[in-house]
Amino acid sequence: MPQLFPVAGSHFDIGPAVTIVPDDADLDATDFASVAWQEVKGWQTMGSIGDSKTLISEDIINSGRTLKAAGTRNAGSMQNSFIVQPLDPGQIAMIAASETPYNYPFRVRFDDAPPIRSSTATITIAAPGAVTWTAHGLAVGDQVKFATTGALPTGLTAGTTYYVKTVTDANSFTLAATPGGAAITTTGTQSGVHTISSVPTGTTKMFYGIVMSAQEQGGGANTARLFQPTVEINSAIVTVAATGD
Repeated sequence: MPQLFPVAGSHFDIGPAVTIVPDDADLDATDFASVAWQEVKGWQTMGSIGDSKTLISEDIINSGRTLKAAGTRNAGSMQNSFIVQPLDPGQIAMIAASETPYNYPFRVRFDDAPPIRSSTATITIAAPGAVTWTAHGLAVGDQVKFATTGALPTGLTAGTTYYVKTVTDANSFTLAATPGGAAITTTGTQSGVHTISSVPTGTTKMFYGIVMSAQEQGGGANTARLFQPTVEINSAIVTVAATGD
């Protein structure tokens, strides 16, 4: 049976202005890794995002045929609607952005993360420390957390999110404190039973755009005022797939 992916539960974020938008060939998730995101609250309707091609056509007399070709790509105008919330920092940031000519980073976070998986695990005292989780199914960059009935080795803290650094085999891997960071060395002693859990994340889309307007819309007496900014998407759209399955 086909699966539906509801928009409900998604989030829309804006970051600070940038002076340079990377070329499509250079743009990836690392360009957004250090962005200080601010969620725009009250999101009611999600606008469309994604490339469309400009049509080039020429009418040829002798063949009686219009020849067509694909031209430049345009990622479109994202026209979102928000319930007016005058004190929301995200809506304030969108209004401020509409008053400048700059590009801003944007992020859409979808609510399609897979379920959390948990298992008992063992950890070696080593440089780096190796975690054993039978048939873990994790990939580099996936996130995990630990709980324990005793004490974890020095270098790991219960409840802290860690990132898979390397996958040794189907049952073991190493960890880093940050995405792509150095592998964690474990020292000291440990005790108790350790439980490891995946920290799933939903699909994320990120891009740069210009806030062209920050209009409000009303309606009849029994309608709410809406904040309707238009974002002209000015880059390729980076998609980071859901993780933790």
